[in-house]
Amino acid sequence: MEEERIEESSERLLRTGSTRWVDGSEVDSETTPWSMHDESGEAYGSVRKRLVKKARRVDSFDVEAMEIAGSHGHHSKDSSIWRTLALSFQTLGVVYGDMGTSPLYVFADVFSKVPIKSEVEILGALSLVMYTIALLPLAKYVFVVLKANDNGEGGTFALYSLICRYAKVNRLPNRQPADELISSFKLKLPTPELERALGIKETLERKSSMKTLLLLLVLMGTSMVIGDGILTPAISVMSAVSGLQGEISGFGTSAVVIVSIVILVGLFSIQQFGTSKVGVTFAPALALWFFSLGAIGLYNLITHDYTVLRAFNPAYIYLFFKRNTGKAWSALGGCVLCITGAEAMFADLGHFSVPSIQIAFTFVVFPCLLLAYIGQAAYLMKYPDSVERIFYDSIPEGFFWPVFVIATIAAIIASQAMISASFSCVKQSMALGCFPRLKIVHTSRRLMGQIYIPVINWFLMTMCVLVVATFRSTTDIANAYGIAEVGVMIVTTTLVTLVMLLIWQTNLILALCFPLVFGTVELIYLSAVLSKILEGGWLPLAFASIFLCVMYTWNYGSVLKYQSEVREKISMDFLIELGSSLGTVRVPGMGLMYNELVQGIPSVFGQFLLDLPAIHSTLVFVCIKYVPVPVVPQEERFLFRRVGPKDYHMFRCVARYGYKDVRKEDHRAFEQLLVESLEKFLRREAQDLALESNLEEIDSISEQSRESRDSGFPQGDGTLELRIPLMGDQRLDEAGSSASFEHLSVALPSSVMSSDEDPSLEYELSALREAMESGFTYLLGDGTVKAKKSSWFIKKLVINYFYAFLRKNCRGGAATMKVPHTNIMRVGMTYMV
Repeated sequence: MEEERIEESSERLLRTGSTRWVDGSEVDSETTPWSMHDESGEAYGSVRKRLVKKARRVDSFDVEAMEIAGSHGHHSKDSSIWRTLALSFQTLGVVYGDMGTSPLYVFADVFSKVPIKSEVEILGALSLVMYTIALLPLAKYVFVVLKANDNGEGGTFALYSLICRYAKVNRLPNRQPADELISSFKLKLPTPELERALGIKETLERKSSMKTLLLLLVLMGTSMVIGDGILTPAISVMSAVSGLQGEISGFGTSAVVIVSIVILVGLFSIQQFGTSKVGVTFAPALALWFFSLGAIGLYNLITHDYTVLRAFNPAYIYLFFKRNTGKAWSALGGCVLCITGAEAMFADLGHFSVPSIQIAFTFVVFPCLLLAYIGQAAYLMKYPDSVERIFYDSIPEGFFWPVFVIATIAAIIASQAMISASFSCVKQSMALGCFPRLKIVHTSRRLMGQIYIPVINWFLMTMCVLVVATFRSTTDIANAYGIAEVGVMIVTTTLVTLVMLLIWQTNLILALCFPLVFGTVELIYLSAVLSKILEGGWLPLAFASIFLCVMYTWNYGSVLKYQSEVREKISMDFLIELGSSLGTVRVPGMGLMYNELVQGIPSVFGQFLLDLPAIHSTLVFVCIKYVPVPVVPQEERFLFRRVGPKDYHMFRCVARYGYKDVRKEDHRAFEQLLVESLEKFLRREAQDLALESNLEEIDSISEQSRESRDSGFPQGDGTLELRIPLMGDQRLDEAGSSASFEHLSVALPSSVMSSDEDPSLEYELSALREAMESGFTYLLGDGTVKAKKSSWFIKKLVINYFYAFLRKNCRGGAATMKVPHTNIMRVGMTYMV
């Protein structure tokens, strides 16, 4: 039993010390140490000491954080059938609003390119729509893409973070081995047997051009999703309002534009209040909308012409292209609008579950959409001249106004979903270092995922109003809309194919069938919508280009700044030369220095030593780092370590967040959490160091016992060995082990002392409390990034002007943390990159 207790203690030591940063790991022997001058003018020269390998000791632990009010873990997804059905019902209001409103304008846009001359045009267009919905949303997204989720999260950035965990493709080199211990990381590298997966991984990690290309692909997809946040409200609201043109005399195009603008301005104006209060009505309203679509479609099918069911024969697609050739090709741009919002099934996965989205689409959305399009086609077989207002004209007499109200509500809900998706995309981009810091307002205390970004909101509103006022027609907006939708789908197809090859390790033939089938269809649609660039298709490309430039410029500048900080970090040898006073006066207080380095001492700290007459008695280097996981559990959020010897009272805190995590910006709560975590770290450090020294002492005694046994000198009286030589070794082993355990049972309780009995621990804890009582000061570097004189002109232009403009106008660290100005000290720094 005693032996088992020792083994358990050893295992606990290894577990708690699994994340060890040993002294010297922060020192780069090839980096020129930072130097400074004292008041007398004597220079602290460059100190280059050869690092001697020191004894391994415990100086870093995963410290369990205390709970903060409002903090949250990743939501658990109940797999019970009733919970899944309830989630399926909720998906109708969030996921499928955009796709559900597409019957308002699809056929009107298709037949604006191809006039109806015979039933072939109607049946061919219907067949195209039906098989497009069956192939892309159903076959691709429901059965394949939804499985490529990142711990339940979907979207372009979720795929990118998933790839970043399996291959080191992130351009910001701040990954630590400790990150792989996060429970949601689930790193499973490709097995050596699969040379293909290993080859892809090595290629991605070795070639910086591949990392850049992958990042650009992700940023392009994200930019187009944000562009959808502009086009979806515009086309959805205009399509719904245009129904009044045939019902109210004198209600012309100008009236449609004005009413649409009023609705859009109102929609964007209420974003600041959040959607939690009206969100409960989304699902019932969309459920009623889908029921109306299915019922109206079934009525038209039975009443007008049930022979349109012949469109299930794909031969009509061939006949459609044979008779109309170029016009049919152009009509594909309108046909693709029937799958607008398909990407939302994947992007909004984090709020629901894979089975709930699959059930809702397969058993509700898909059949209702098919009935809606079949019913409109049946009506057109009898009334082909009604193509411009096909949806509203096909409504049974007496039901216009109820359906109009529901359609308007559905259009607003679809717009709301895309606006919220744009906010989420921007937040994820900020978390992964690809977007300037902006103000984020959490509109719900209960649902932390509901956010509001004022700058993005007013930008989207301005662009929406300009689009409606400029284009004045849903047909022209539809030309722009198709490019954004198909572009996002192609990005998703590319990333999922990479996931299949690298992570799923799918058979090569099966993996290539995915882009070969779906990618080919999407490229065909892309060629069709690109032909409308001059007719409005340039708009999403312009929006995507603007956002892409902003995002890539920010990421490029941030990476160069980080690399500059790594090169210029202060040598540990230099700090040791300064002594525990750091070459200045240490006064009571706690200084929190925010920086981006996960290892090493930032050069800005040297500027503080130069500019300030004194420095705080306790210093903590705080690094806020985002890791490529959706959510970091609260108990795994913080990593602590000691920087330098004990009498320096310097520590490092790495706070790790996932791209879905919400940071509470209460500095008092963070300060309290920091002190509690530091105290826990110091206690565990003292206990584990004592335990480790005991284990080393036990090993030493055991080694001495073996040496004495091997030398032939008996222990005890030695008579046993002489009488029974064959049993001597075994008895000696037992005796040696018994002696070791007896020694441990006496030594262990006395060595693992409480804080009251350990003077050094008690001194450190009292110094920490004294520093806390004296107050916290936030030490922030006000850095300026400039390109070196030898840099290319393009680099100077991007860094000195574009990136500098973004840094100047984004939120600073103090604003993000909501720290009182009286508690902030700044020092200027210039980073030459």
